[in-house]
Amino acid sequence: MHALRPLLRKSLFNLFAATLACAASLAPRAASAEALLLIEADTGKVLQAENATIPWYPASVTKIMTAYVTLKAVKDGKLTLDTLITVSPTAASQSPSKMGFRPGTQLTVDNALKMMMVKSANDMAVVLAEGVGGSIDGFSAMMNDTAQRLGMTQTSYVNPNGLPADGQITSARDLGILARSFLRDLPEYEYFVHIPAIRFGKRVTGNFNKLIGRYPGADGFKTGFICASGYNLVASATRNGRRLIAVVLGANSGTARAVKAAQLLERGFSQDNLTWLRPSLGTVEKLVPVDASPPNLREDMCGGHRKRPASDDDDALIATNGGTSGSASATGGEAQVTFFTAGLQPPLMKASELMATAAAAAEPVLVYTGPTRTGTALIAAVAADADQQATPKPRGKKSRVAKKPDAADKPKDAKTDAKTEAKTEAKTAAAKPVAKPADGKSAAKPAGTKHAVAKSDSAKSDAAAKPAASGDQAPKPAKPKAATKPAAKPANNS
Repeated sequence: MHALRPLLRKSLFNLFAATLACAASLAPRAASAEALLLIEADTGKVLQAENATIPWYPASVTKIMTAYVTLKAVKDGKLTLDTLITVSPTAASQSPSKMGFRPGTQLTVDNALKMMMVKSANDMAVVLAEGVGGSIDGFSAMMNDTAQRLGMTQTSYVNPNGLPADGQITSARDLGILARSFLRDLPEYEYFVHIPAIRFGKRVTGNFNKLIGRYPGADGFKTGFICASGYNLVASATRNGRRLIAVVLGANSGTARAVKAAQLLERGFSQDNLTWLRPSLGTVEKLVPVDASPPNLREDMCGGHRKRPASDDDDALIATNGGTSGSASATGGEAQVTFFTAGLQPPLMKASELMATAAAAAEPVLVYTGPTRTGTALIAAVAADADQQATPKPRGKKSRVAKKPDAADKPKDAKTDAKTEAKTEAKTAAAKPVAKPADGKSAAKPAGTKHAVAKSDSAKSDAAAKPAASGDQAPKPAKPKAATKPAAKPANNS
């Protein structure tokens, strides 16, 4: 009996260890994990699912629902794409990414949708919400009613743009249902989800979704990022008449989410003759929701360990030699998976290499303020928007003085997240920062402020003699010009 005790203890220990391992495999993964989903658009059949029913913060993929509700109202005849809507003070006060229009600016539903879906403009989401639902709360109620009607049982909305809010929750499952519903219910409007780029005045902004123009057949949908959610992406692609939808939530870089989505899509397109080998996962609607709180990835995504602020358009592109750089290493070993892609030479290309290539050339779609225009009137409208962007340019140094108060006005809980998609604007613009004063924040250099404080009385009197000239001719007298600081503030409100 004594001789059997060590064996018994060892057996019990092994049983206990196995139980723990089993429990760990069945439990939801840690907060730093990702949620992945791949489905067929037509049938809803699930091809791959990992953490797909764990609640998640949606960030800007919220705007898929904003577009759905708006376009459903258009389809139902409640308004048209040409309907004029107005930028309210509430819309203008939203954190970046945004267009930065002044309160009172009018534009069409069509242009607001394009700006929201390509540039991920938070102010345009609120403009649409107020134009369709009367207010943010009214539109959020419409969003929630729609979610329930579509079977998105894990989703709730409190705003139309996905800026940080405790009650803003979804899951990969629900986003798959939403993307399918968009394609099924609004086929005539699906071009809104795969516009490659927009041109506003002189500024060109490319789609934040890196698959558009890179992955063959990519035709949707939307990216999203806040610190709490990580990098999210709902993507779709069509090949040989078959359309797949991939959802990636919680990736740790903009490139990583695009690579993950490309890998999911390619795996799905390659499974045609092998599906009988895999157990059926049913349809997306049949996935069983997990009752849990959404993971908060703020520390992982925006903690002090990061060398630079996280952004919705992460430049840490994976190297074309197959290695990784920066946070893109989150793709792990799967970044090495190779796949056949129709029309590409050589025939074998890694997902990481594909995302590192330049997007295919495409003519950006013109967007503008004011009513719908065509022909010469459209040319004049685009020129007028370009002139507005160019007007503050000579006052660049002075308008920088006013930047600090603007930054201080941002909501505290969104301070880090406000940097997310705004950074993309600078990277994707065809013109450099000179084209950006339209949103009133691009001119940034506080150097002149120090001179204004340290200036002697005699210098002040010299500067006072020429305030009118300094507004139009920037470069020359750097010292005296600082004294005109008060005159620069109104120019920065645009």
